[in-house]
Amino acid sequence: MNIHYHGHSCIQITEGPHSIIIDPYITENPIAVTTLDQIQVQHILLTHGHFDHITDAIPLAKQNNATIIAPEELTLFLAKDGVATEALHIGGSWEFPFGRVFFTPAQHASSAITEDGQLIYTGSPVGIILQMGGFTLYHAGDTGLFTDMRWLGERFAIDVAFLPIGGRFTMGPEDAGIAAEWLNARCVVPIHYDTFPPISQDAAAFVQALEAKGIHGRHMQPGDSFAPERSLVEK
Repeated sequence: MNIHYHGHSCIQITEGPHSIIIDPYITENPIAVTTLDQIQVQHILLTHGHFDHITDAIPLAKQNNATIIAPEELTLFLAKDGVATEALHIGGSWEFPFGRVFFTPAQHASSAITEDGQLIYTGSPVGIILQMGGFTLYHAGDTGLFTDMRWLGERFAIDVAFLPIGGRFTMGPEDAGIAAEWLNARCVVPIHYDTFPPISQDAAAFVQALEAKGIHGRHMQPGDSFAPERSLVEK
């Protein structure tokens, strides 16, 4: 498996013939180093409808003839542009060609703005548990800390957890550190920081704080990739 970080909350995961991307935000992302035409995926997963998570979903879907997987209200909003969609809701899961997707709660909001300036409700925000190629990954989406993260750590043997640390709009480093303890993931990757001044954070310091607690962290720059280690724990 290869995990590639495109910056902000955008993660691309490739395993064998399958490649998926989560929350694509590239063309308007000031720290992105990849262009949209360089990305080849079959599926696009979305956690919620805010612009910094869906801006490139439709063009990327059309470019790759890819299917968008998202909360139902968000799929209905995006399907108007003629892209293929698959809907899930919190607590639901489904087996796709690349693996199984579980939608988890996330403490946030979800809306999109139309071209004429209307604010559209796009369903409940979610986190994503992805089981793919024998690995279990958790993308928390945009969220504050919530105690059910303990349950996620008990239910799933998480190999890699992607946690927002930006603060202001999501949990910051302190709460993300607590989340990392509760999730008990083998590796924690900070996301959703430094893209804009209000979410500027020291990700290297966050990772150092994790290591001091005995938690393995990985500070990724846009364009970085790595191959995760498989968990030895079965749940």
